[in-house]
Amino acid sequence: MPKLQGFEFWSRTLGGARHVVAPMVDQSELAWRLLSRRHGAQLCYTPMLHAQVFVRDANYRKENLYCEVCPEDRPLIVQFCANDPEVFVQAALLAQNFCDAIDLNLGCPQMIAKRGHYGAFLQEEWDLLQRMILLAHEKLSVPVTCKIRVFPEIDKTVQYAQMLEKAGCQLLTVHGRTKEQKGPLPGPASWEHIRAVRKAVSIPVFANGNIQSLRDVERCLQDTGVQGVMSAEGNLHNPALFEGRSPAVWELAEEYLDLVRQHPCPLSYVRAHLFKLWHHTLQVHQQLREELAKAKTLEDVAALSQALRLQCQEDMSRQKEGEKPAGGLPFFHWICQPYIRPGPREGSKENGGTRSKRALEEDEEGRPEVLSKNKQKKQLRNPHKPFDPSLKPKYAKCDQCGNPKGNRCVFNLCRGCCKKRAFRECADCPGHGLLFKTKLEKSLARKGDQPRLQEPPPPGSGGPGGFPEVVSSARA
Repeated sequence: MPKLQGFEFWSRTLGGARHVVAPMVDQSELAWRLLSRRHGAQLCYTPMLHAQVFVRDANYRKENLYCEVCPEDRPLIVQFCANDPEVFVQAALLAQNFCDAIDLNLGCPQMIAKRGHYGAFLQEEWDLLQRMILLAHEKLSVPVTCKIRVFPEIDKTVQYAQMLEKAGCQLLTVHGRTKEQKGPLPGPASWEHIRAVRKAVSIPVFANGNIQSLRDVERCLQDTGVQGVMSAEGNLHNPALFEGRSPAVWELAEEYLDLVRQHPCPLSYVRAHLFKLWHHTLQVHQQLREELAKAKTLEDVAALSQALRLQCQEDMSRQKEGEKPAGGLPFFHWICQPYIRPGPREGSKENGGTRSKRALEEDEEGRPEVLSKNKQKKQLRNPHKPFDPSLKPKYAKCDQCGNPKGNRCVFNLCRGCCKKRAFRECADCPGHGLLFKTKLEKSLARKGDQPRLQEPPPPGSGGPGGFPEVVSSARA
């Protein structure tokens, strides 16, 4: 039976899904997907998986996809990052029997994606992307989809989307931000870009960006004309977002912990989820934040979640009639609600308001400010280490990749780039301990010292019996 494509794939295989949970590294694991599905999600993605690691490491496959058969976890799309057509297809072939489609990540804007040369840092390499998608479309028994970020120009974004469709992409998710819009400088996602892409292609399109509530979902569907809406950060702070509910945090936290007991995952994932769910409460009861960070077992984490619940219930009992939430929040801190990422210069407030998520180390005049909580913990472990940015040594950058270069490198490169160049040119770099030229010369010298057969002499002039003599080059 031929595989379904385009709108037929979306309507039949994916059930016409409109509410979608995004692929999130270490955050969209099975337990979280099941929680999200219970509360309105119609389609989920796996966390982003590294195609090359997936191919070579059986344990990685088992931990991330093969752990157990879970019929409730469908429809499911497996997402890979990759930059090699053959490797991408090998990984997809190993995964296709456990999912409904394979997604190529072309949207990750993080530095690790830049160093690994994948995600949004492939968006200028159209020939490579065409080969990757075309090969996957030909070889796989399930459809191939893509998740992209936009270019600043709408026209170029549209051409990009059309190229991916022509190569064989059957569903396109468009995050309406550029790869530069990340971290403390995200800015609003451009639904105008998404709307233009939707009008220009004949395959289903999902929109991603600016989704904090069900009202945002409905507005996005109407404004852009897309088939579905994907949520990442909004889902992490309120897994009931697609239900249009804002329940008490402990309700979803306890439900999630029950699912983790049934479908175990690394404790780091669990802690990260509870930090998101309890984010606003942890700004009020900061002493429990430190304890949650140090929790070593699932039971410890569950006990701290219960302690947070008791603190919230005490706060509720002290609440006065007509009192409004502090810190400009739409709801009181014990209610699931969106987290609005602060701008780059928003810090802690003198009047007791919430601190910014990523505390800056310098104020407007460049003077050191209060260290972030993470650096405060590091300072406790290393009291003699200076954390003032002005005291940090300035490293010269590699001429090719921007990483710190070796101080004694003859090519002015980092070790990785130096190794490639020294190998290519058969050269030495003593500063990095790379001696390709020296080793080659030694190898040739050793070969020159080995015994060799002398040229056969003319008939009648050789050794006994007319056979050539074996002569050592050292005696010749």
